[in-house]
Amino acid sequence: MIQIIKSYLNFLWNSKNEHGVHSPFVFSLVTKCFYDKEKYAEYSILKNYRKELLENYDTIEVIDFGAGSKVFKSNTRAINQIAGNAGISKKRAELLFRITNYFQPERILEIGTSLGLATSALSLGNSKAKITTLEGCPNTLIQCQYQLQKFNINNVECVNTEFKNYLQNSQLQASNFQLIYFDGNHSKQATLDYFELLLPTITNESVWIFDDIHWSNDMTEAWKIIKKHPKVTVTIDTFQWGIVFFRQEQPKEHFVIRA
Repeated sequence: MIQIIKSYLNFLWNSKNEHGVHSPFVFSLVTKCFYDKEKYAEYSILKNYRKELLENYDTIEVIDFGAGSKVFKSNTRAINQIAGNAGISKKRAELLFRITNYFQPERILEIGTSLGLATSALSLGNSKAKITTLEGCPNTLIQCQYQLQKFNINNVECVNTEFKNYLQNSQLQASNFQLIYFDGNHSKQATLDYFELLLPTITNESVWIFDDIHWSNDMTEAWKIIKKHPKVTVTIDTFQWGIVFFRQEQPKEHFVIRA
């Protein structure tokens, strides 16, 4: 907790809004997407999706393959508590929707489905996209699939798998994911492994979003390594997320943006 507080104070000290951004690409993203104030109709769907989960007191047995939980002490967890503590926040879900709506990726990969709060935002951002979402826990994935069906979200392929096993599939290179949302294993080594395994799939238009980059010292270290990678050009730190671009025409630059 102390590490997160220190990281956040450092973020506040270094962060800027659109007035401190001199890159036309990033300025457009910040003003037209991050700070877009339009009240999209899809926000009400995201709200109702969340509401149903928060009102679900059923319990499931969760298999956690990641770095563990800072909240839960048992693997038997109520669905409403998973949604409230482990799921993406309302504000972040709306931002993820706007990012997807802004870039309109045709192929999306999500690493770490949980109950589908982020999945629904990705789907609503571009209903024509083909989304593949990976989840290690079968019981959690079943709940997500039920919820997606209830809200008529039909462009998502749910895959129950250990992430690294799936990503080692050589056919991924042909998948050409334009957007990848990393929200699975919040450990340094796993994050860097996923990063390296997916590098062969990048194009000039790729958008990668890493969740919880300041969750721990290890995750912050992983983020620093990713920023320095020679194929990475533009990165944006929003504190919760690290957003990565591989645009060859862009000079290498790092932004810290309040979003």
